Amino acid sequence: MTTTQPAPAPKTTEYAARIEKVRAAMAAQSLTALVVTDPSNLFYLTGYNAWSFYMPQCLIVPADGLPHLFARAMDAGGAHHTCDLPRERIHGYPEELIQRSDAHPYEWIAERARELDLLQDAPGCRIGLESDSPFFTARDYLALDRGLPRAEGVDCNELVNWVRVIKSPVEQEVLRIAGSIASQSMRVALEAIDVGRRQCDVVGEIMRAQASGTPEHGGDYPAIVPMLPTGDAAGTPHMTWSDAPFVAGEATTIELAGVNQRYHAPLARTIMLGEPPQRLAETAKVIGEGMQVTLDAIHDGVTGREVHAAFNDVISRHGLRKDSRIGYSIGIGYPPDWGEHTISLRASETQPLRAGMALHVILGMWMDGWGYELSEPVLVHADGVERLTDLPQDLTIRR
Repeated sequence: MTTTQPAPAPKTTEYAARIEKVRAAMAAQSLTALVVTDPSNLFYLTGYNAWSFYMPQCLIVPADGLPHLFARAMDAGGAHHTCDLPRERIHGYPEELIQRSDAHPYEWIAERARELDLLQDAPGCRIGLESDSPFFTARDYLALDRGLPRAEGVDCNELVNWVRVIKSPVEQEVLRIAGSIASQSMRVALEAIDVGRRQCDVVGEIMRAQASGTPEHGGDYPAIVPMLPTGDAAGTPHMTWSDAPFVAGEATTIELAGVNQRYHAPLARTIMLGEPPQRLAETAKVIGEGMQVTLDAIHDGVTGREVHAAFNDVISRHGLRKDSRIGYSIGIGYPPDWGEHTISLRASETQPLRAGMALHVILGMWMDGWGYELSEPVLVHADGVERLTDLPQDLTIRR
């Protein structure tokens, strides 16, 4: 029997290059070590991939020397199956430290890291911390600080996230695969939504499509579940689903992602069950024009502010206004988010876009009691963008 093999993960040489880029960024911040806790960054630097991020875990990258992974003992034992690190550089803290009020894993991690000379507890030592990561809690910080009372813990300002922002050729190819899965999953969603069908049943079909992927490439679980606010709720983003049936005369906005090897290609579309009201039909037309202008504006060297201005010029001519950003960088994702927390497409963004960046351009219009969403995942090239999906950008109407 022939089985389809997964696409190859980045090779060891790619991980080594990523570590060196991180070290260069550490040197620019005068860091003696970096404690990496975001699972997307752990995956980027080592390939480690497991549903273990609800417990304390980290990669410690010293300014000199080799990085080491620290995780719960039961997770560390099998980490080498996905992690591009030898077993001797993967350490498991004792199970007896799990969820206790009188002890904490980061106290053990700090002690072990000092023994390995990964972290130094001395004045002048600056240890970079991912302070805004959902996976580095206040208790984590306090426990690490108790173990390193003389060293200085500093916010690293999303150091690894910014290293990740330019995608290598290997990463770009995986994103293309994710885009094909996003297209297939959205086709399933648009075909499944119909009057009388329960929302939860449709989501079941979407999730199956996301996991199954395409005949060529399997899918993966997304960092965010499918979102499909319907009817009056369509005026609010980030709503999920219920067991209520879809109703004639209502619109539903759908936002989902195709995922391959943890790389995400988010995608949004809108479907109307019945004849669309004039305001929705007109908004869809304006946003379609805005999407084309926005994609035409993106290229190497343009700023997020300039891209946002191009879109805003279109919608303002039609009396529309959008206060939220219209895009952000994407790549590797773990719950609860698929964004990279770096560059955004908004009026205040002066950072230039660069070839190799991946963006989710999302033009969501959320009004009082109704809404419209249209989005595209794209790769930035020197002279323009490459769409990662191939679906029409029109409002879908089921009469």
